[in-house]
Amino acid sequence: MLTRIKQLGQSKFVRNVAIVATGTAGAQAITMAFAPVITRLYGPEAFGLLGTFMAILGVLTPIAALTYPIAIVLPKSDTDAKKLAKLSALVALIVTSIAAAVLLTAGDWIADALSLGAVAGFLLLIPLAMLFAAFQQIFTQWLIRKKQFRITAKVAVLQAFIMNSAKAGAGWFHPVGAVLIVIAVGGQALHALLLWAGTRSKEAALPDNDESAGTLRELANRHKDFPLYRAPQVALNALSQSLPILMLASFFGPAAAGFYTLGRTVMGVPSTLIGGAVGDVFYPRIAEAANNKEKLFNLVLKATGALAAVGFVPFFVVIATGPWLFSFVFGAEWVDAGEYARWIALWMYFMFMNSPSNKTIPVLKIQGFYLFFTVFTILIRLVGLGVGYFVFSSDLVAIAIFGVSGAVINVVIIAIVLLMAKKFDSKRSSDG
Repeated sequence: MLTRIKQLGQSKFVRNVAIVATGTAGAQAITMAFAPVITRLYGPEAFGLLGTFMAILGVLTPIAALTYPIAIVLPKSDTDAKKLAKLSALVALIVTSIAAAVLLTAGDWIADALSLGAVAGFLLLIPLAMLFAAFQQIFTQWLIRKKQFRITAKVAVLQAFIMNSAKAGAGWFHPVGAVLIVIAVGGQALHALLLWAGTRSKEAALPDNDESAGTLRELANRHKDFPLYRAPQVALNALSQSLPILMLASFFGPAAAGFYTLGRTVMGVPSTLIGGAVGDVFYPRIAEAANNKEKLFNLVLKATGALAAVGFVPFFVVIATGPWLFSFVFGAEWVDAGEYARWIALWMYFMFMNSPSNKTIPVLKIQGFYLFFTVFTILIRLVGLGVGYFVFSSDLVAIAIFGVSGAVINVVIIAIVLLMAKKFDSKRSSDG
């Protein structure tokens, strides 16, 4: 047992996960330390306004650079990776300009059509936030490629401290949703700026003697499965996760959206802390394994099993004690958020386990299938939320159906990726 622990401690993969997790843990610890103060300053309605704005932004952000940043990790050549970063930046500028033009001419009509009038006055901030988020993705993927996990960890902690201090400070004087939205957009810009500074370090710099294997056009065509399949899949997946906020805000009002926003934020801590750290380190590892003809099935299975064991206690504590826990930590007015969190925790536990499978999908080149599957799942979630509103007239029933369906969907994704990884390994064995 001691030998096994020592081996784990010496593993570069485990050390990198620990570095990312430590930075993310610091950022999440700061966020949760400020949360009891911020929730008592702003209230559910303000959080609902912020949640609605971020839900819209979450759907649009994946298409800002058409997910080309995700491809930065894949090329063997650093020069080609840098060209992909330039391509991503160019695409982001074009897409966000188009988004700004659309919102300038039809923003009010779109808000009315979607019954989202509460955020109509903030829609023009969305293209700006999209652009900042795209550059954040570009710099993050470059640092992941260069395995500079310490830099991303430090940036996460610093950004969390500055943003939460701003929310708490502004809340003493003007505790409204508009303040939270403006700070959130500023946070996107700050995060991108800090990551850019990290890419200027010696360790993350581009080698002078690296050879390129393609032009921008050739690289765009070589990785065309990202804009064709991954971008719409990620956008649809974001839409499926944002549906509760958008529909709760439209059907039940901003307070219900606020309850969900807080529940989703709290339950996202383990996923961001451990699942995100494992995913960021696992992605270049699984890509390297594919290039070196290693067995992918075993890597995905071990990582998934480890996450299942690690996540069991924190998620199921919330399932058992959600209402009491939220009332105690955030204030009595947030007890309904604890009821939401019980069902969100069920879904998030399996999404937490899904991180290695999600990172393996582009390596297996099954992004077309994943797009189709995401369309199917979004229909399931839409029907579930509709049943909760139209049949039961209950926001809690809607969230319960959403949580259960989300859990089942993630189990299916994990099973499919494991099956495809096994087929991938068998095919290479027979070819080799």
